[in-house]
Amino acid sequence: MSSPEATVKNDFRERAKNNDVPVARLVGFEVKEIADGRAIVNLSAGPQHANPMGTLHGGILCDIADAAMGIAFASTLAADESFTTVELKINFFRPVRQAQLKAEGVVLQRGRTVGYVECTITDEQNRLIAKASSTCMLLRGEQASGR
Repeated sequence: MSSPEATVKNDFRERAKNNDVPVARLVGFEVKEIADGRAIVNLSAGPQHANPMGTLHGGILCDIADAAMGIAFASTLAADESFTTVELKINFFRPVRQAQLKAEGVVLQRGRTVGYVECTITDEQNRLIAKASSTCMLLRGEQASGR
């Protein structure tokens, strides 16, 4: 018999792996890997993601970075914990029109109250497209209820 913590983690991982996440369907990204404190999200970026200048909209890069970092951080949670992102920062290094993008989120610090996560976004030629970081606040008890 599995523990409630294992069931919550498995449910979360199954929803993410099956792309049963509304924003994933909307933007078109796929979760490719989830490990403890790590996640990879892929996106086939194309014209449907373009800004008025014809390049990939920066918000799309923020979406896949936020997803990779959030999934990485969520993979470290206990059954009675949740979290919220309190800060997100991103730097854009290379414009994209069409590419196979990989966003890799890694938890660098996970404390009792705050965590720090980074994400590297690369293209199919392993060129650095963007780098992001986020600060997450852990929620427990009533604060985590219903999240």
